[in-house]
Amino acid sequence: MTGGATLRAVVFDAGNTLVYVDPRRLLDIFDAGGVPTDLERLRRAERLARRRLQDGVAEGHNGTEPELWREYFDGLLRDGGADDAAIPELALRLREAHARSHLWTWVEPDTPGALQSLLDGGYRLAVVSNADGRVEGVLEDVGLRRYFEFVVDSEVVGVEKPDPRIFLEASSRLGLEAEACLYVGDLYPVDYLGAIRAGMEAVLLDPLSLHGEQAPTVGALAELRPWLETRASRD
Repeated sequence: MTGGATLRAVVFDAGNTLVYVDPRRLLDIFDAGGVPTDLERLRRAERLARRRLQDGVAEGHNGTEPELWREYFDGLLRDGGADDAAIPELALRLREAHARSHLWTWVEPDTPGALQSLLDGGYRLAVVSNADGRVEGVLEDVGLRRYFEFVVDSEVVGVEKPDPRIFLEASSRLGLEAEACLYVGDLYPVDYLGAIRAGMEAVLLDPLSLHGEQAPTVGALAELRPWLETRASRD
């Protein structure tokens, strides 16, 4: 972006950006329910479910509605190998497992290195997430919390993306103007448009290649530092 403001901070979404549903825990749930499957099938099922989630948000959801997540998990269970008769029991097991311990505990192998690279490049890092009050603890548990100055959880602050106020909460805590912050998320209406309306720059993490015609994208977090360097060279 020629002529853009100097970016000094990168603010991240959490779910499906930093952490994902853990397929190993899904496999345990299928095994406990007596439904045969395997890790690769569950990984494919989760990607399909994530794509349907993207479609639901594009239709006007904000990504936190219970019915949207019921559809996400029902589809994941079905594509993972469960038939209609098995889905209710597996869904109950899944809800109970998530209530005991957050299911979004899978971290892509390149994520820690990508975050450290940004810190090494002088960028300040933070998180803004539509979540249920547990996201900071999740990031602590999976070893990512140490990279971030703070975590803004919608349940805690009482406002959800795409409301610009939650993004401005982050820039205020950083002591920066919104235009000095880059927001990285996976949902176009919620993350990209919300951040843009708050005055931030934004890029979508788009491993499924869904949004290349709508917004700037990267396919993996490891691409962020090169993306920022390319942007800076054009200013």
